[in-house]
Amino acid sequence: MKVFILYVLRALLVIIYAPLKLLPSKKNKVVFLSRQTNGAGLDYRLLQDYLKSEKEDIKIVNICRRYERNEKGYSEYVVFVKNIFRSLYHLSTSRVCVIDGYWPAVSMLRHKKTLTVVQLWHAMGKIKESGYKSLNKKSGRNPKIAKAMAMHRNYDVIIAGGKAWNKFYCESFDVSEDVLLNCGLPRIDYLLSTKEENREKILTAYPQLKDKTVLLYAPTFRKGWNADWSSFAEGLDFDKYALIVKNHPNQKLTLTSDCLTCDEFSSDELLSVCDYLITDYSAIAVEGALLDVKTLYYVYDYEKYIENNGLNIDLFEEMPGCVFKTSEDLIKALEEEYPKQALENYKKKFLPENLGTSTETIGNYIIEALGKRK
Repeated sequence: MKVFILYVLRALLVIIYAPLKLLPSKKNKVVFLSRQTNGAGLDYRLLQDYLKSEKEDIKIVNICRRYERNEKGYSEYVVFVKNIFRSLYHLSTSRVCVIDGYWPAVSMLRHKKTLTVVQLWHAMGKIKESGYKSLNKKSGRNPKIAKAMAMHRNYDVIIAGGKAWNKFYCESFDVSEDVLLNCGLPRIDYLLSTKEENREKILTAYPQLKDKTVLLYAPTFRKGWNADWSSFAEGLDFDKYALIVKNHPNQKLTLTSDCLTCDEFSSDELLSVCDYLITDYSAIAVEGALLDVKTLYYVYDYEKYIENNGLNIDLFEEMPGCVFKTSEDLIKALEEEYPKQALENYKKKFLPENLGTSTETIGNYIIEALGKRK
């Protein structure tokens, strides 16, 4: 039934889009589409600021609204569908479209030759299996649904991280390597340039962090089950450690009274103040490496995650001495000397070259594409 509905939606989009494509494209128009954030996220804002500084007559349109079906229900679904139809006009009249995830109207339809689609994937790497590589897995798509969705089609360029990830980008998006642009996300520039500024802001807001070892716990999303970190929190000495917990946007955690959430600061910003980043299968580990943050991996459900979702890299191999299945071993590691060489090797392997130039590289690509006919 779901497959049938998707094909009906696709047919409806084709019918509506056909006459819209007769409208003239606006030479300097760029449309940004996202279902990851409410309003333009950090990467979008940085890129848009650069475009405005380099091209005064540029026109930018944002259609950005998180799709939280499990929490908001039917009404949220209606808003999402409405935004899909709204995007048709802007796709037909723009020269460049930037997305940070899957967008139905982008992948399902045939576009003008004057439209360039930039996939600014929202993660800094491809630690987890996703897209075409995770078909038929419990956390992945059914192949029939993926086909009906035309999943991840029509991308002219995909913004990728370090070249070590390329194989996994190609497998996830079902593309050849020549589609990838290995420059990393704009947030790289932001994190490098604002580290000290962010640290000062956070310590001013939370002065209690100054006298403790600060831990940032940022787990990934688990489809079908929740992160269970209670044994780690219970075994932690809160007289010595301050624990900041940041939910994945798609999954809320049950917090204890000893934890901080620092809601006014993002996970990326909190990397500037933490002594240790504790994560699992999340790409925030790549951002942690960027800022040389000591990173530990708490993978108590490793076998289950491999079975349900899958990983592209062997964490135990890539970060030796930093990956733990029990809270006891994790807490013990906090008391021992950190294996800095493992982090340094990870950083060299998985981060792109020429750090600090991501926004400029992507922005210049877009500016060039505005005057290009494919």
